[in-house]
Amino acid sequence: MTEKEDLDLALFSRVLYPRHVVLVTCISKDGKANIIPLSFSMPVSYKPPIVTISVGVEKYSHKLLHETKEFVINVPTADLSEVTWFCGTVSGRDHDKFKEAKLTPLPAKKVKAPIIRECIAHLECKVVKEITIGDHTLFLGKVVAAYVNKNSFNYKEGFINFKRIKPLLAPIKKPR
Repeated sequence: MTEKEDLDLALFSRVLYPRHVVLVTCISKDGKANIIPLSFSMPVSYKPPIVTISVGVEKYSHKLLHETKEFVINVPTADLSEVTWFCGTVSGRDHDKFKEAKLTPLPAKKVKAPIIRECIAHLECKVVKEITIGDHTLFLGKVVAAYVNKNSFNYKEGFINFKRIKPLLAPIKKPR
């Protein structure tokens, strides 16, 4: 058996990487859209279709999600790593991330938060429950619409078409 060593608990989540990074869009009551990159997201139920995202309680997006009770999970590809990094390093309180990152907001089908045109898949969600644990809140969202770019998914296997698409995985390295 391989010898084990203790890991600093501040690094515990690193044993779960790499993780898929998503760009979550949300919107304020007055219609200002925001983007937050997250690697803490996952499906939690098939019937009904429920996903969860985990957002730090101090984040601007946390406030928006709590107020408007909706979000969109947008799935970027690796070619969006630099804009994803940017979106994670500035606050939507002070920045228009869509404009500054040169991303295109498009109307969603069933929620007010926009989708990101440059992403390959979108899950529109309405918050059904919030659970605050420590310094994060789990926002459980019922998926009310789901759609993908044509040819981006292999429907025989039900996964991203890895022959055509390179997913964005965390940890993202700082752009040079």
